Amino acid sequence: MIDYAKELNPEQYRVVMEEGGPLLVLAGAGSGKTRTLTYRVARLLESGVAQENILLATFTNKASHAMLNRVESLIHAETRNIMGGTFHHVAHLILRRHAHYLGYKTNFSIVDSEDARQIISTCMAELKINPKLSKFPKSNIVGDIISLSVNTETTVENVLMSRYPFFLHLMDEIIQVASLYEQKKRELAVMDFDDLLSNCRMLLQENADVLKNLSGRFQYVLVDEYQDTNLIQADLIDLLASTHKNLMVVGDDSQSIYSFRGADFNNIINFPHRYPDCKIFKLETNYRSTPEILHLANLSITNNEKQFPKELKAVRKNGMRPVIVSAQNVVKQADFVAQRVTELMRGGVPLREIAVLYRAHYHSMEMQMEFVRRDIPFDMRSGIRFFEQAHIKDVTSYMRVLVNPRDELAWRRLLIMYPKVGKATFNKIWHYLKKEDNPLNAVLSEDFIKAMSKSAKPGLEECRKTIRQLLDLPENERIPERIIDVLLNRGGYRVYLQDNYSDASSREEDLIQLGNFSAQFLQMEDFLNELALLTNMAKEENIGEEDDEDKVALSTIHQAKGLEWSYVFLIWCADGMIPLQKALKEQDGEEEERRLFYVAVTRAKDQLYLCYPALDYTRSSGVLNMAPSRFIREIAPLSEYDADRPFEQWMLCDDY
Repeated sequence: MIDYAKELNPEQYRVVMEEGGPLLVLAGAGSGKTRTLTYRVARLLESGVAQENILLATFTNKASHAMLNRVESLIHAETRNIMGGTFHHVAHLILRRHAHYLGYKTNFSIVDSEDARQIISTCMAELKINPKLSKFPKSNIVGDIISLSVNTETTVENVLMSRYPFFLHLMDEIIQVASLYEQKKRELAVMDFDDLLSNCRMLLQENADVLKNLSGRFQYVLVDEYQDTNLIQADLIDLLASTHKNLMVVGDDSQSIYSFRGADFNNIINFPHRYPDCKIFKLETNYRSTPEILHLANLSITNNEKQFPKELKAVRKNGMRPVIVSAQNVVKQADFVAQRVTELMRGGVPLREIAVLYRAHYHSMEMQMEFVRRDIPFDMRSGIRFFEQAHIKDVTSYMRVLVNPRDELAWRRLLIMYPKVGKATFNKIWHYLKKEDNPLNAVLSEDFIKAMSKSAKPGLEECRKTIRQLLDLPENERIPERIIDVLLNRGGYRVYLQDNYSDASSREEDLIQLGNFSAQFLQMEDFLNELALLTNMAKEENIGEEDDEDKVALSTIHQAKGLEWSYVFLIWCADGMIPLQKALKEQDGEEEERRLFYVAVTRAKDQLYLCYPALDYTRSSGVLNMAPSRFIREIAPLSEYDADRPFEQWMLCDDY
């Protein structure tokens, strides 16, 4: 038998030994929630609960497997009969046995995102919708719209209004596609990932016998990361636990940061209202961070109105206070971080114990460049390297042909963006252009357009118009920022982003920031050469690397959730960046942004640096004074005389 009192702290022990009933476990950052869940399952098994009477719902199969493997090592027995896994996995197992109640055969197929996209494309074709001609969103975007509508239980119209306002004029057509998509899936006897959850819920709601059987079977239902559930997932869990009411949900309302994915913060905050007899437990003992880091985190999150009050308490001994670092500008900010990383590395700190976090992917531009220059290995956790992203390469291809009209690769990239210009058409175009003294002038000639196929002419005319607009710019205005402005506002690239990417607004912001970033270069050639050198150096750096090689982590805060590092640098910690200005327009946006700040802060074990540039520059607004994040200012005055403030304050000299 496991000695639970010995192996658990008092907070964890009370949760693990609780007999039953609805339980809400508020597990603060670094408080051992996984350990608590694992020992809870082990305790249930040791007390005589049969494996088949336990359901463990998680957000990743990895988390489920890790917990159940740990349970097996604790009780020295297999756990193969526990139903454990993701919500989709659980729903899938249930539907395989009972889908016939919904009119499906039990051998229904599950379609992945690519299959779903193809079905949607078929629907668009049947409705005679040509996305290239009507500027209708591509099938993957329509799929994202439908998915968000399902997961947030709102209408397609509401999704368009809140996330895709530029498609509102196509609302009727998108609704038609969504309706036909549902019909097609029925005809083909297939379900997509969203259907697994919604159909499983429908099955349980409409079939009392099935509900009685399943809810009667699951005497104990346990849910991990409950703050990240959407409405359907919460309903599904309520139904499966409806007979015995032995439902234990574990999560942290202070780490609810995924509303953009459909997660509903109200699921956890209103749990006591849905279950008035629930018992609330708090895991507040933090094993990760120093008292100083936790003090700052606690002070920050208390400013949220919607929360379960709690206070993380450190087990570790005192360390250094977090440091607020004010750099002269964004270049100096990157320089400071890189220099401090170098010092830590020389002091014997493994690079894998260091992370640079940020709110948006474009915030990492200067940091990536500085790390490459200094030959500091880093791992991009927030996606591919900034300058290697498709939309960055798209706009720089226009810049490249302006600088070097004989750049075949740049021509290939920009031309293939236009309708009916594929590989064969491009080869024909390049065969024509490479014989000309100046391909830019040749593209604008009437002989060029006459030589092209009829189907490609509309797209090529659009391309010619854009190039003409770029060439009409005075020589001194042919700079990245102006080129980006023309491409977005006159050249149709904004529409291209909207038609091809569900995160079009984020990509547009990337481009605007790229223009601001380019202001430090006097000539466009210098800017392009720097990008080319950095990209090639990064590729050389990756040759022969293993996944476990010692590297600094570069990550958005969202991607960093659940992880920890000894040293954390939170950059661009300035108002308008943290919190992100556009996020403040969302309902309860400031509170979710403060939760993001809290998540970032609580990733640090030993030392936390909150960095921001005192000055920023945009061509449209000139030099901007940047204030530190309101999340910093609201917890303590920024005064060098305040010895009791929860952080140190460093102002870097110009020659740092």
